[in-house]
Amino acid sequence: MSRDIDIPAADGTIDAHVFTPGNADGPLPAVVLFTDIGGLRPCYHEKAQQIADNGYAVLMPNIYYRDARGPVVPEGKSFRDPDVRPTLFGYAGRLTPEALSRDFAALLKCIDSEAEFADGKLGVVGYCMTGAFALRMAAEHPERVAAAAGFHSANLAKADDPNSLVHVVGTIEARVYLGHADKDELLPPEQIACLDEALAKAGVHYTTELYKGAAHGFTAKDAPSYDATADALHHKRLAMLLEEAL
Repeated sequence: MSRDIDIPAADGTIDAHVFTPGNADGPLPAVVLFTDIGGLRPCYHEKAQQIADNGYAVLMPNIYYRDARGPVVPEGKSFRDPDVRPTLFGYAGRLTPEALSRDFAALLKCIDSEAEFADGKLGVVGYCMTGAFALRMAAEHPERVAAAAGFHSANLAKADDPNSLVHVVGTIEARVYLGHADKDELLPPEQIACLDEALAKAGVHYTTELYKGAAHGFTAKDAPSYDATADALHHKRLAMLLEEAL
């Protein structure tokens, strides 16, 4: 089951969706799901519902609400198309750490006020570029976030990046799971090692797993890199993380 919701935020109104199991009869632990760079679309609605069916209330915001409402990829097009990608990269460029901080505050306020969400700690998951969003939200709100996960994440620890996550993970108290695509050009081995080192030094309870043979975007059913076996494993690992942490 799902419903649309508008969330007041410092930079505008976030259009979002709330997903719950069909048999829900009360508030459930909250999970925030950030889409990949392609934004809201059917395969992410399906993903959010699958997570919700395990016993959670899932909040999926439009990360691009500052520029567009609803799906940002035109029907019949792909976020990989050369005439679509520049628009998405332009939208993504506005998602600075400062902008994200304001969005996190709005999402938490929504969770605190809507009936579907239970009191207590929550989980957050991101894909592609938003794997970093999940970790950043956990770092900024350690008192709220108990579980943070990222799958086929991108650019988590670029060298000489002043906004790199390696500078903020020290405050994370959540359990962290990172499922990486094998030989992902957007997250080379040196970045994985750098972030792992930062998490270990900070004493974060984390797990890093390499999905052997899977390409970047392996959970997105509308992508040519979709890998059904790796996607199933991603759901299994995420379910385990959420069950143990929440």
